[in-house]
Amino acid sequence: MFGRFGKGLYLWVVLSVTATWSCMAGSNTVFNFLRNDVGARAAALAGSFVTVTNDPTAIFYNPASGGTLDAPRGSLGFFKQILDINSGHIVYGQDAGGIGSLAGGILFTHYGSFTETDESGNELGTFSAADIAISVTYSNTFSENLFYGATGKFIYSTIAGYSSTALGADIGLLYTIPDSRAAVGASLRNIGAQTSMYLESREHLPLDLAIGGSIVPRGLPLLLNLSFHRLNEAANSFGDRFRWFSVGGEFTLSTALQLRFGYDNAKRKDLKVGSSAGLAGFAAGIGFSVSNYRVDYGINLLGEIGALHQLSIAASF
Repeated sequence: MFGRFGKGLYLWVVLSVTATWSCMAGSNTVFNFLRNDVGARAAALAGSFVTVTNDPTAIFYNPASGGTLDAPRGSLGFFKQILDINSGHIVYGQDAGGIGSLAGGILFTHYGSFTETDESGNELGTFSAADIAISVTYSNTFSENLFYGATGKFIYSTIAGYSSTALGADIGLLYTIPDSRAAVGASLRNIGAQTSMYLESREHLPLDLAIGGSIVPRGLPLLLNLSFHRLNEAANSFGDRFRWFSVGGEFTLSTALQLRFGYDNAKRKDLKVGSSAGLAGFAAGIGFSVSNYRVDYGINLLGEIGALHQLSIAASF
């Protein structure tokens, strides 16, 4: 038993040391599509997904969650962003027969087509840009209710004939409270570096240290999540370091219907225009379950800019 918890302590040390290195390295990052919410359920909860269990898309927030899958599960999703930018995901996970759990996933973003011109403004044709990340996740248990996980991923980006690649990794821990949906967890995502660059300048991956917790208020059919993100990034004060937080709630009205809401504090501050932010930072959504399938819809409000919509279909096998 001591050896198992010794491994857990080692992972916590890695989380802390790598996060400190990120602060010293600076904030110039590439492959920022990796920060996008994955799946309509996560979007409706404003990204507060670090401690969500039994959902295949949760491995993109905390790879330890793969160990909580109670059956083989998959998810397919589409993300309509602003202008012609579209994103999506495919993920599948299952128990690997006594050695832990395995999951594989793909994230992609296509930025549409652009008109190419020369220095005089003459049109030469069109070009496009796209990002993709392919990942494999392994998760297991240290002891009952204490899960760990790690993800390895290959990342590729292209624009107008130029391209860049990177190798990345995520690690995480998750503890679920016995006989409850409550949980606490932490993850460190996007550890790694570029293996090839667009030009000569090397950029950092968007490293993100996150911690979170989930509770179920007594007497309410509500799962309430709180997550703090980007804790590795430099801040002007100790309190300012916690500006990147999100809150999400999921009401289970029946076995077939869930209503969701969320709030992203940093997004609201960043999208403020003058003295008003409108409804920027707020999110909402709904989920329908039929047999072994679940259809989720999520909307993220961006104030003056508009809104982002996500649609996902999940299935258990």
